[in-house]
Amino acid sequence: MKKLLSIMLSLLSLGVLAANSPLPNVVFIVADDLGWADLGAYGSSFHQTPRLDRLAREGLRFTNAYAACPVCSPTRAALLTGRYPPRVGITDYIGGQRVGRLKPAPYLDHLPLKEMTVADAFKDAGYATAFMGKWHLGGTNFYPTQHGFDVNIAGSAQGHPPSYFSPYKIPTLSDGPPGEYLTDRLTDEAVRFITTNRSRPFLLWLSHYAVHTPLQAKPELLEKYRAALAQLPPAGDAEFRVEGDRRDRRLQRVPVYAAMLESLDQSVGRVMDALAQSGLDERTIIVFTSDNGGLSTSEGSPTSNAPLRAGKGWLYEGGVRVPLLVKWRQVAGCYQARRDDRHTGNLHRYFSDVARSSRSARATAGARGRLESRAGVARRPTA
Repeated sequence: MKKLLSIMLSLLSLGVLAANSPLPNVVFIVADDLGWADLGAYGSSFHQTPRLDRLAREGLRFTNAYAACPVCSPTRAALLTGRYPPRVGITDYIGGQRVGRLKPAPYLDHLPLKEMTVADAFKDAGYATAFMGKWHLGGTNFYPTQHGFDVNIAGSAQGHPPSYFSPYKIPTLSDGPPGEYLTDRLTDEAVRFITTNRSRPFLLWLSHYAVHTPLQAKPELLEKYRAALAQLPPAGDAEFRVEGDRRDRRLQRVPVYAAMLESLDQSVGRVMDALAQSGLDERTIIVFTSDNGGLSTSEGSPTSNAPLRAGKGWLYEGGVRVPLLVKWRQVAGCYQARRDDRHTGNLHRYFSDVARSSRSARATAGARGRLESRAGVARRPTA
């Protein structure tokens, strides 16, 4: 995991392509508990994710991307700070209690204010910064607005929503009409932020609660996947295998999870559409990833990470390998699959380079060639 130099990350460190070019926007979308094999672009045949698959085709699809930890809070801290979880002091999901042969190490219940986040870097560079969705990195005194974000919508100490349907009971999110769906609401807020800030550079950190439990989906999508399941042959003994004292799901065939994932996919599509309609898609970096592997051994085991072993909470591949998609039209080529190892903790360093470069376009232009040469990046054809 040492010195993992990502071509994608090097691209992000390029910043502005020329002294007179507009500053690049950044939209960073984090799914919760989404497995490496959950998207069509990664081989799923039961889940339908056409908009995320399109994102993969139009950008870079990383096949060996790894989360910093097999649970959420440590990875989220790593994404924001660029530091390994033990360096930050958050080594378990906040509120979690390990039970095992070894006594667990103590950990912090918040992201310390002394930590420099990627939002701090972008804010210093003059960007509008917004956080939307799951935070789970501390209470009121450690909310996103204390860590460089101008706006915080739905970010709190909660690790999952009490309900995906309004009323949500999330302290930092006003309830919508009865029955409003949380994934849709966060998307509405994201689209509104993009539209409002179309004339200035921005960082949008869209941290969906989906597809974390509770397993709740919109009725029409749930019925769609129940019908799809009814067309499949019985799974028999192939559906699970033993993993320690638990069962590890090996087949994707859970309608409610598939329906939640389709809502997430629709959200990504709406964000991409909003960027295009605002004339921003050519100069916006879009990143999509997950905080850890899919939930395959507990709480209903709603997905499978096969052929990887186990899932969320485990240090086997299924617990830490995650999807990673990146699109930046000015640099990245069409549908490229990268097999190089990638680690989410490094993202902060390169995003910070974008922010620093935004304050010095001339320095960025000079650094671009060196970075592309080092990473071996092939520029997208102009024709």
